[in-house]
Amino acid sequence: MKADSPLDDDPADQRTCLICGDRATGLHYGIISCEGCKGFFKRSICNKRVYRCSRDKNCEMSRKQRNRCQYCRLLKCLQMGMNRKAIREDGMPGGRNKSIGPVQITEEEIERIMSGQEFKEDAPEHTWGNNGDSDHSSPSNGASEGNQPSPASTLSSNRSVEMNGYTAALREQYINTSMSTHYQILPHLFSYAAQSGLLAPQPRSLYPQSHPLVLQLVAAEDLAPLATPMLIEDGYKVTQVELFALLCRLADELLFRQISWIKKLPFFCELSIEDYTCLLSSTWQELILLSCLTIYSAQIFGDLADVTAKYTPSDDELQGFSEDGMEVMERLIYLFRKFHQLKISNEEYACMKAINFLNQDIRGLSNISQLEQLNKRYWYVCQDYTEYKYPHQPKRFPEIMMCLPEIRCIAGKLVNVPLEQLPLLFKAVLHSCKSSLTSYRTGPSPCVTTSSGN
Repeated sequence: MKADSPLDDDPADQRTCLICGDRATGLHYGIISCEGCKGFFKRSICNKRVYRCSRDKNCEMSRKQRNRCQYCRLLKCLQMGMNRKAIREDGMPGGRNKSIGPVQITEEEIERIMSGQEFKEDAPEHTWGNNGDSDHSSPSNGASEGNQPSPASTLSSNRSVEMNGYTAALREQYINTSMSTHYQILPHLFSYAAQSGLLAPQPRSLYPQSHPLVLQLVAAEDLAPLATPMLIEDGYKVTQVELFALLCRLADELLFRQISWIKKLPFFCELSIEDYTCLLSSTWQELILLSCLTIYSAQIFGDLADVTAKYTPSDDELQGFSEDGMEVMERLIYLFRKFHQLKISNEEYACMKAINFLNQDIRGLSNISQLEQLNKRYWYVCQDYTEYKYPHQPKRFPEIMMCLPEIRCIAGKLVNVPLEQLPLLFKAVLHSCKSSLTSYRTGPSPCVTTSSGN
């Protein structure tokens, strides 16, 4: 039996998905299912998702209802025999073992998967989900066409570079000056992360060049609260059109702030206006998303969440919510939790933003070598600052950098979500994230990162 094979095209044999009843497209991970449930199962397992059911864990699964409860959808996938071991470890299309068929696992095993216990025990060195369409950032920016991360530098590549080549002198040289020669021995992010646990954290001072560069980046930021009104009187019901208009006004203000930010950058005179225009047109969604998850998070997950709570989507909107919207929602919620765990400082945010903006892989740029040098300069500044500020969190810097390709991936997928679905998407994301904040406050204090680096 093949893990992923199409059904016959015979109209008399139009089988239905064993999970939701939609038209099946083949044998996926051992059972007959549709493309939607196939993709959902793969994302859930690869990204080690842990869902919750707000009802009795027995929600209806149909083509129209399947997106309402992710917990019950994954539960039914497991109960019907979807085989998680048939998913390729590298997240690429196709089954890992073409002979693997459906499996029957015990209720205890299912509970371990649904609760996340199995993921915790079998977690690799890095727990950031990699499902094949998300890369991890490095000083070379590893992004391909369409702002999608390149698969060439994923975790499965297993590249390694000797740590001895990664010296303080080299880092200081990048922070202090721009190098004309192409950089050849930059360690891969995961090699650094995997080996950093071998190096005992030792208190040290911040490199002299790093401090002023960080201060200049923070000074370029507009940290004032957003001016777009987000207060709604009690009892008022917000319509889809009104919420969409509010989201547009917010996007306008945030975009205007990014334009002002560019003009205040310490390296503004080092690049042409044409290159800045090209960079901004390709990264503005990523910059806005990053700012909403950090410096403006209190307003976004507070005031805006209160507005979206007053919006009630219709049944047609709920039933028509797309798979692209579901994936973006899942990724945004996961990313929010990651940022909440890390508690990114203003200094780290400013460095992350500059690194993400200075993406030399974007098409149409004229001064790529200068962009590369600037990107590496702020990469090392961020690493220097983070290691100095958090000496007992040796994996903090790699974890922060791994957020950038995920932001790029979300921004790239967001353009595929129909505009009319954005109000529902924001309502769902903000409701879930605000609920998470409430549970964090009422429960034990979350651990940011430990000296063991998780």
